[in-house]
Amino acid sequence: MALKKFRPLTPGQRFKLVSDNADITTGKPEKSLLVPVKKSGGRDNTGKMTIRYIGGGHKQQYRIIDFKRDKNGVPATVKTIEYDPNRTARIALVVYADGEKRYIVAPTGLTVGQKLLSGKDALPNIGNALYLSDIPLGTIIHNIELRPGQGAIMARSAGSSAQLSARDGKYAIIKMPSGETRMILVTCMATIGAVSNADHNLEISGKAGRTRWQGRRPRTRPVAMNPVDHPMGGGEGRASGGHPRSRKGLPSKGYKTRYPKKASNKYIIEGRKK
Repeated sequence: MALKKFRPLTPGQRFKLVSDNADITTGKPEKSLLVPVKKSGGRDNTGKMTIRYIGGGHKQQYRIIDFKRDKNGVPATVKTIEYDPNRTARIALVVYADGEKRYIVAPTGLTVGQKLLSGKDALPNIGNALYLSDIPLGTIIHNIELRPGQGAIMARSAGSSAQLSARDGKYAIIKMPSGETRMILVTCMATIGAVSNADHNLEISGKAGRTRWQGRRPRTRPVAMNPVDHPMGGGEGRASGGHPRSRKGLPSKGYKTRYPKKASNKYIIEGRKK
């Protein structure tokens, strides 16, 4: 995948830098795996705005993604690589030998026509889903389960990946994308390879309107607000609101908000890098 730069024929194209979509093989999604998405606009069931800066945006349909990869031992063939408006990564439509179709998060290097397999019999090839007990040490992985059978919840966004460092008894030691090193049960599953669309973080929208298409409204600086609206608001002229803090008054920029007695602390060997 590469990025596409534009000639500055319009102001919105001057700094625009987007994906060339060369890896996408079709623009037509699989109808049986689509469900409608109703936008909230940041409002709750009473119509009150509870989350700011959300609203508008292009209409989208949700693609049902198979994060469990629980069809063990049944070979599948990659039919298409597609764009998904609900996530930063590309998705792949796979067709199993029994005719069932599913979407998976496409790893880097996955090609149309490639054979995939999950379970004990699978080889550690790109796109195959294996148990952490069967993956060779040092392998780059993504779509990692935190609890057996839960489905992948870690390392799912564009370009992200983790590394299987070691195994100790019933636990695997994994270096996470954040830099955190933690233990996960070896009975959890993960997929081989890194997530596709690695250049996503380099994209530049080029204009404010493109952000509105994504359903994001303009964000107001807290310093420009009144004291009643934000802890950083108020002051005479351009005076700032004192120490950086959130809308709820919690200090930001280095203030640790993780509960020190959290149950999962015992599984974390080394904290994430700042």
